Amino acid sequence: MVKSKRVHVLLILVVLSFLLIHFLPCSNNAPMEEKPSPVHILILSTWRSGSSFTGQIFSQHPSVFYLMEPAWHVWVKMSQNSAKVLHMAVRDLVRSVFLCDMSVFDAYMSSQKKKSDLFQWETSRALCSPPACDLFSRTDIITAGNCKRICSKYPFSKVEEACKTYSHVAIKEVRFFDLKVLYPLLTDPSLNIKIIHLVRDPRAVFRSREKTAADLKRDSNIIVGSQRTKGEMGPYNTMQVICRSHVEIYKAGIQATPSFLKDRYLLVRYEDIVRDPLARAAQMYRFAELHFTPELQKWVHNITHGKGLGAQAFVIGSRDAQRVSQAWRETLPFQKIEKVQKVCKDAMDLLGYRLVQSEEEQKNMSLDLLFAQNSSEYQTLKAEQLVSVPTL
Repeated sequence: MVKSKRVHVLLILVVLSFLLIHFLPCSNNAPMEEKPSPVHILILSTWRSGSSFTGQIFSQHPSVFYLMEPAWHVWVKMSQNSAKVLHMAVRDLVRSVFLCDMSVFDAYMSSQKKKSDLFQWETSRALCSPPACDLFSRTDIITAGNCKRICSKYPFSKVEEACKTYSHVAIKEVRFFDLKVLYPLLTDPSLNIKIIHLVRDPRAVFRSREKTAADLKRDSNIIVGSQRTKGEMGPYNTMQVICRSHVEIYKAGIQATPSFLKDRYLLVRYEDIVRDPLARAAQMYRFAELHFTPELQKWVHNITHGKGLGAQAFVIGSRDAQRVSQAWRETLPFQKIEKVQKVCKDAMDLLGYRLVQSEEEQKNMSLDLLFAQNSSEYQTLKAEQLVSVPTL
C-alpha cells in the first residue's frame, strides 16, 4: 500500500515537472514567435519591354518593398566592362538588396548619399511611405511625381529601415542575360526567390529602343561593345544579344533541370498582360504569394484602360495599353521588321510571336501575331526551338 502511494506521488511529480518545463516558461526566456521568411521577387526583363509597368504592379502593393533596377549603379560605375563581366557584381548587389543590406551601395555611391540618390527611387511606393516618408500612408496608391516632390529629403538609412518592415522584397532588373548566373541565389538558404521572366515582342522592343536610343547608348555599349553599336546594324546587333538571352533564360527556367528551379520561374508576355490585365496581375500575385486587393484591381484596370498613348518614355501613367503594345505595326518600316525578325526568329518562335511576311500582314490589325500559349502551332514551334537552339 505504501509502495503504491510512493509510485503515485512520483508520477504526479513527473507530470508537474513536465508542465512547468514546457508550458510555464519564465517570461524572460519565452521563445519569440518566428517571423515568416520574406519572399524575394525578381522581375527579369530587358529595356523597353513593359518592365517598369510590371514593376509598378508589385511596387504599389502594401506588402512589397520594391526597387527599380538597382544594378544601374553598378553599370554606371563600371561602364568600361562588358555585361558578362558585370554579372557577378550585379548578382551580389541584388542579393544584398534582397537581404535589406543597403551598405552594398557604398561601393557605387557617394558617402554623402541621400535616399533620393538611388536610381528611380520615386517609383518605389515603399520609399514614399512610412518609415521612409511620413507624408503618405502605406496603403496609398502613390505616383512617382507626387513622391518626388514630397519625399526626397530623407536620409539614405531610411531605405534599409523600410526594407526590413516588409514581407516581400521585389526588384525589377534588366541587366541579367543568363539565368545560370542566378543559381547561387536560388540555392542560397537565406533567400526565397521567385523569378518572373517578362518578355515582349522584339519588334515592339526595337521600335521603343529607337525612340530612346540616346538614353540607352551606354547600356547598348556594355551589351555588345561600342564598335558593334555603330552603323546601320548596330541596333540589330543589340537586339540579337537580347533575344538570345531570352531564349537561354526561358530554356533554363522552363526545363527546370535543377530541382531548385521548380515552381520558381514564371514566363509572362507583356502582350498577355495588356490583353487581360486583371487576370495576369492575379496570376503574378498568386505566384508571388500576394493578395490582389480590390484597390489594386481598380488601379490595374484604370492604368491600362486610359486614353494616353505612352508618349513619354520611362514614365508610367494611364494609357490605352493594348493599342500602345501594337503601335509598332503602324509606324515601323517593314524593312526594319524583316531585320528584327531575322536576328530574333528563334526567340519569337519560342515565345509565341508570329512573323509577318509582308507589309500587308503587318498593317492587317485583324491578324493576331500572338500565339495562344495552349495552341498546337505554338507548342510545335516551341518544341522545335527547345531542341534545336544551341546554347550560347
